[in-house]
Formats: sequence, structure tokens, C-alpha cells
Amino acid sequence: MLNGLYVITDDQLRPGRTHAEIARAATEGGARIIQMRDKGASDRAFYEAALAIRKLTAEAGALFFVNDRVHIAAAVGADGVNVGQTDLPVSAVRAILGPKSIIGVSCDNTEQAIQAEKDGADYVGFGPVFPTSTKLDAGPVSGVETLRLVCARVALPVVAIGGICAANIAEVAAAGAACAAVVSAIVCADDMKQATIELIRRFRSGV
Repeated sequence: MLNGLYVITDDQLRPGRTHAEIARAATEGGARIIQMRDKGASDRAFYEAALAIRKLTAEAGALFFVNDRVHIAAAVGADGVNVGQTDLPVSAVRAILGPKSIIGVSCDNTEQAIQAEKDGADYVGFGPVFPTSTKLDAGPVSGVETLRLVCARVALPVVAIGGICAANIAEVAAAGAACAAVVSAIVCADDMKQATIELIRRFRSGV
């Protein structure tokens, strides 16, 4: 069952920090869900970084998801994959990765979330809940009330994403999201491990 902090790696936000270093700090801070996202990397570079993350997440007992690149998720033995509205449909992803793989679908409105559930997704990624600068193709900001509506309309776990930080993560939890996905709140922190600890505390406590 998906629950808690969902950390997405990005090696461009703070130069010098690799995907693996971000994932290691996050897992050391208690995160148990890591997703690797890199729109610009070659397949070879992505694969090598994903292999490193697969190893450290396995050691930490954490789930590892790959963003979009289903073939690499299969190659490294990732626990699952997150796909967008223009990526392969859930049925095709399931055929490639098998019945045990966890498949998430990114949605930016209630209708897409309902359709993802009908299609057999395991979770819905919903957002952006707040303004974000880390995903240039994100849709319009949905807000916490729309997030609350989506959580009420689908039986799947909802992973809230978009502009989530220590100041607002409690709102996401209160709206019913199973997970809060963060990027810059970890990647850009001076101490990534401590930032992870604090985000988890706030999500769980609601303050």
C-alpha cells in the first residue's frame, strides 16, 4: 500500500547532486518511495543511474519507480512505473512489466483520475496542487479542494504532486492524499536527509 513521502529525483535542480545521491539521502531520512525522473538523459545514462537507485532502494526496503521509461523499469527490475496521459496505456505497460508491477498514471483532473482507475492503474498521481517550477509541462494549478474531490472520487491511492513543501504538506495529507510527492523540497535542501525527516514528520502529524 502506498503511503507517505514520495521522493522524485532530479539531478538538474542543484548541480553536483546525482540521482543516486538524492535517493540515498532520502532513504536515509526515512523515505520509502523513490521515483527517478530525467527527461533529458540518454537511455544508457538513465539505465545506469536507475541501476544504482534500484540497488540502494532494495537495501533500504524502499519502492523504486521509474518515470515514463517502461523499458528501463523492466531492465532494472523497478517496482513500478509512472506514466503520463500521452505515454503507453496501462494495459500495454502491464503487458510489459507483468501483473505485480505498480503502475501510476499522472492526471490533472477528476475525469482522468476516474479513467485511470477504470483502466487498471494502481495509483493516481494528481497535480499540480500548488504552483511548481520543476515540471514545465504541468497543467494548471488544481488546488487542495480539487485534490480532496479526487481523493473522494477514486478508490485508488492518490499521490499529490506539485509545489509541495514543508509549509503545505500537511494540507495535502488532510485532503486525503495517500502520498505527497516532492522534488525541490528535497533536492534543493542544504541537508537532504534532514529535509526528508521533517517532511515525513509533517505529513504524518498534520502540522
